[in-house]
Amino acid sequence: MPDMRFAPPNPLRIADRASGLNAVSVRSYNERLVLSLLLQSKDITRLEIGERTGLSAQTVSVIVRSLEQEGLIAKGEAQRGRVGPPTVPISLNPEGAYSVGISVGHRQVEVVLVDFVGSIRFRTVLPLSAASQDSNHPQFMRTVAKAVASLPQHLHTRIAGIGLALPGDEAELELTPKATRERFDALQDELEKEIGYPVYVQNDITAAAGGESMFGVAKHLSDYLFFYLGARLHSRLVLNHQIYNTTAAVSFDVGILRLEQEIRKNGNSPSELWERRADWPSFGDAEIAWQRELLEQMKSSIAALKPFVPVASIVLSSYAPQAVCKAICRELEQGMPGISAIAGNIERSPKAVGAAGLPFSSRFMVE
Repeated sequence: MPDMRFAPPNPLRIADRASGLNAVSVRSYNERLVLSLLLQSKDITRLEIGERTGLSAQTVSVIVRSLEQEGLIAKGEAQRGRVGPPTVPISLNPEGAYSVGISVGHRQVEVVLVDFVGSIRFRTVLPLSAASQDSNHPQFMRTVAKAVASLPQHLHTRIAGIGLALPGDEAELELTPKATRERFDALQDELEKEIGYPVYVQNDITAAAGGESMFGVAKHLSDYLFFYLGARLHSRLVLNHQIYNTTAAVSFDVGILRLEQEIRKNGNSPSELWERRADWPSFGDAEIAWQRELLEQMKSSIAALKPFVPVASIVLSSYAPQAVCKAICRELEQGMPGISAIAGNIERSPKAVGAAGLPFSSRFMVE
């Protein structure tokens, strides 16, 4: 596909694992290094930046001054210690950059606009509709334009780009491969030409994993097994902050779509499953049986991986209610001693928020 820009498949690397270079020719890299560290660690001092990056005090001062002038970082109030001059904490400026994230899901499309620290400033959900003759996705254009317009005009230049999270499992969209490819090609082309911002494309599950690493509970985890609970259950292995993805889509048919089928068998309506609600009503025996099957699949995946990679941390991300994810994590920990299972904290729109992080990682962070 010509002219397609793919964002790096990895989440940002934690800056204290990289080494800074003081040469003028790599100043841009050093700026990215500092921004990456600030994204991972809120309110740190210049001294701490130097210690964790290996940059000289003079280089850190120059970079901090430059990034502050550009509005990407902000200084906090001076903290007085027992000895020496007061220290000034530094953090990312939430209004320093913005990004639009779009996620194409099983039945819906989510569009968000996030600030530089991942806070959602705009969010909407669209039904997944068929392609039209004139434009494959006219509703995307209007919604993305609305997301951009939700910012004051003077902040439009702060938009880093648009992240597009697309499913790798074509069966989820119930489309033929050709139709799927044509729709996605047209969508990216339309976004870049009509909205005017660069579009960064990534697999949706990889984007969700990157979002938890950049903005969520996995910020400080270097090695973990990532599960995404959507229409199906998906997994990604993250080692040394890098997301590993096979060329073939790997998913298990024990996701929310399976729960919907079980609920229908009992003659009940499962419409609440797809509404991004804060909580689900009780689905009784159908939900209990589904959760048991889901846990067995997760345990099987972990057990299959353990002889090769001793992963001890599990992250479960989903648009399902967080209470449901936390309950699954508790059951997983009880059934597998030595495993720490954590529910993701990017609620309702993890893939869209992960997509919104793609322009940030591509334009501001170390690769």
